[in-house]
Amino acid sequence: MTRTPIATLLALALALSTSHHSLAADVSKKGQAKTGKSGLPVPRFVSLRSDKVNLRQGPSRDYPVKWLFKRINLPVEIIAEYEHWRKVRDSQGSEGWVFYRLLTGRRTALVMPWEKEKRVLQLQDKASANGQLVAKIESGAMVTINECNGKWCSVEASKINGWIPQGKLWGVYAGEIIKK
Repeated sequence: MTRTPIATLLALALALSTSHHSLAADVSKKGQAKTGKSGLPVPRFVSLRSDKVNLRQGPSRDYPVKWLFKRINLPVEIIAEYEHWRKVRDSQGSEGWVFYRLLTGRRTALVMPWEKEKRVLQLQDKASANGQLVAKIESGAMVTINECNGKWCSVEASKINGWIPQGKLWGVYAGEIIKK
């Protein structure tokens, strides 16, 4: 059975009747995220599986491409699901639809992408402001998340491991625990 664009839009409107803000409220009320069609929490962070990923206006290849991501492992936030499509948001707030196979559960993050001017942060040898300097990292850099304890995250960048305050990362929620 082939869906017409109007039927697809109606189904999408019904599926998306819950806004991102009410999803966030749902998380705080119940202590856990709402589950999407995939059985996984929504919202959640994932990363791009390829270095060329189309961000579409709607959940099908029939919709025009509004953006092209060109960075493998870039973190994105899934904010809705519709069949095999995931509505994602990037660190700059752009939203659109991506086919699910172009995403991976690998956790990555961007270091303070909201900073307009480049800032240098320290990676510490332990999850503490009193830790020893391991390396310096610039805002905007992409890191792989190894684990997070709710306040600090162990990350890897250019084969160097260190700890950074969780609030300095886009790609992990405040207070989120990630275990190895």
